[in-house]
Amino acid sequence: MSALEQGRVRPGGDGLANTAAEKLRSMVPAAGAMAYPFLLDAFHLAVSPAAGPVSFGRLVLAALCLLVATAAPLLGLACAYRMTKAEPSSFELRARRLAYLSIAAPPLFVLTGVGLGLLHIPVSDELVWVAGWLVACLYVLLGGEQERPAGSAAIAPSIAKWRVTHGVAAAIILLHLAFHLTNHLLGWLGPNAHAAMMKAGRTVYRSSVVEPILVALMLFQVAVGVRLAWRWSALPADAYRVFQIGSGIYLAAFILTHLNSALVSARAVHHIDTNWAWASGAPTGLIHDPWSIRLVPHYALGVFFVLAHLASGLRGVLIAHGAATTFANRIWAAGLAAGGLLAIAIMSGLCGARI
Repeated sequence: MSALEQGRVRPGGDGLANTAAEKLRSMVPAAGAMAYPFLLDAFHLAVSPAAGPVSFGRLVLAALCLLVATAAPLLGLACAYRMTKAEPSSFELRARRLAYLSIAAPPLFVLTGVGLGLLHIPVSDELVWVAGWLVACLYVLLGGEQERPAGSAAIAPSIAKWRVTHGVAAAIILLHLAFHLTNHLLGWLGPNAHAAMMKAGRTVYRSSVVEPILVALMLFQVAVGVRLAWRWSALPADAYRVFQIGSGIYLAAFILTHLNSALVSARAVHHIDTNWAWASGAPTGLIHDPWSIRLVPHYALGVFFVLAHLASGLRGVLIAHGAATTFANRIWAAGLAAGGLLAIAIMSGLCGARI
């Protein structure tokens, strides 16, 4: 019997206590998500010039706050892996899916802030954020202990059909993604170099033919990806599959948030050019603006997870075509390393680093 199973209801006087403790542990990812904006607040207070000269101690505190905030999705990944088991109860499955959702806290927090602004709702986004996660926790806690979802045999064929379509669409989007990430790397040479490449690229991806197709493909990827994640999250999974599901959920939230910020808020409503100044939070910058600091983990993890998710998909394809698991795992690890390095490089440029 696993440690997780031992923690569930047992006959005897301590059964209720065991169940309560397990339910509280299942709320840990949601607690981490609720703490996310306050970690960013702590970072801003530590680096704010209004608080006086920035000492070494305040720099260390700021770095720790930003590091913990950026690493918050890892807590969701770890908890989702811990909760993965065959035939979960309704409560266990809801708790596992809540853990997966917490991985997407950075883009969802950006979406919350932009959405409230678009709707002209004068309410603190942090208040709405905490309230939303409390509602999600309540939904999980209301899940039954005896219910069982449909068996895995009934849903496996559906997954197989959609994953191929998901991969084909990803290959097409990859062309735009490669250009987009390269364009951001040019930020190291300054805004002018970035603008020159972007101007050339926009003649293609902002054309009346290409842009609607590209947006439709993005939304299609989100819809199919969420469908796959929903189905896979109900099945037993190893660490590689959990990572693939979690990174996919982050990217689904990131794509929706980015489309809403760029196409709806910036271009359609406020008529702002989505150029380097827009992305880097000029003139204040991403680091020193109390609102824009949320974009640092949002962007950084977006870059990391897009390459990591592609590496996860490639790993599955390699194994399915007879490649050695050890070799496929090395390709996956290299993809994660490349994603991390690229994320650091792009965010350094957006925060002011220059060659």
